[in-house]
Amino acid sequence: MPTVPSRLPAIGTNVFSTMSALAVEHDAVNLGQGFPDFHCDPQLVDLVHQSMLAGQNQYPPMPGVAPLRAAIAAKVDSLYGKRYDPHTEITVTSGASEAIMCAILCSVGPGDEVIIIEPAYDCYLPAILLAGGKVVTVSMQLGEQGFTVPWDLVAAAVSARTRMVVINSPHNPTGAILRQADLDALADIVAGTDILILSDEVYEHMVYDGQQHVSVAGHARLAERAFVVSSFGKTYHVTGWKVGYVLAPAAMSAELRKVHQYNVFTVNTPMQHGIAAYMADPQPYLDLPAFYQHKRDLFRAGLDNTRFTLLPADGTYFQCVRYDAISPLPELEFAKWLTAEIKVAAIPLASFYVGGKEQGIVRFCFAKQDATLELALARLARV
Repeated sequence: MPTVPSRLPAIGTNVFSTMSALAVEHDAVNLGQGFPDFHCDPQLVDLVHQSMLAGQNQYPPMPGVAPLRAAIAAKVDSLYGKRYDPHTEITVTSGASEAIMCAILCSVGPGDEVIIIEPAYDCYLPAILLAGGKVVTVSMQLGEQGFTVPWDLVAAAVSARTRMVVINSPHNPTGAILRQADLDALADIVAGTDILILSDEVYEHMVYDGQQHVSVAGHARLAERAFVVSSFGKTYHVTGWKVGYVLAPAAMSAELRKVHQYNVFTVNTPMQHGIAAYMADPQPYLDLPAFYQHKRDLFRAGLDNTRFTLLPADGTYFQCVRYDAISPLPELEFAKWLTAEIKVAAIPLASFYVGGKEQGIVRFCFAKQDATLELALARLARV
């Protein structure tokens, strides 16, 4: 029987699938995998339905339908003061994961080094390895203000072979956000080099306590060398639709589209038209910080009645906690125990590090109905 040689021998089923399956097995509240358990706006569904009825059901243009790219350009200009050309600098993708894969595959070659900031979302590593690149990791530091990026260590990690730096803000899994000083520090590090930036900003509309998302798109020195990725799935509560986009200068977009067209070629047509029409009203994404801050605050207040130690959560819909007052178990074993015995699923933070890093921390997702969060909190209070 012929066998297929593994291009990713160290990569197995990801921890999100593992923990979600365990949650189903034990009838646990799934606060592990990051998806909402509530519906999107019915108007958005209606607009997609109208697109289907209007015959928008065949292949769209490879970079995305023109109305959606125009709507993205207008939104980014309004929020961040940067006007991307919708014809040459915006590409609609099959979710943010495809965008990230295409950005890396079009830019990174054998032997190139890519710096990632750990803990890091798990799709970066396989893309780099498939491109033949070498992963160079820099760990965030955890202090009283939460997780922060040590830019001096990022600068020290740069070599003559560095091709790309991957950043993520708001940050999954820690909930940290990058501020203007962080982007300035990164711009200083890459100045005078050919290093590219991949900025994963899928949680851009989930920043709390009156703070503002600082996008690479709005940073002149970084935007000229950056792929900026976002996701309608996260913004509009439709993760299963898998619609995202990439902003990048024209020459970089042209290379990304070469990979995109032979990967998925294009993206679901009626969804694109429906989202484009829905974007005429900016209020849904402008209201998102308050919507999710309510859930964050409800969840944090409930966790105050438990033995978990809360870490700061300035953005995303994730809350990290220490559990050292509860158990000495390694993170994965604790997450499995929590799922099986307490009936609440979480994700071990160690799974976001290459090779793992035990810190006694797990991540919960609070993108759930209030009733779901209250049920989980009642169970966690028994720990």
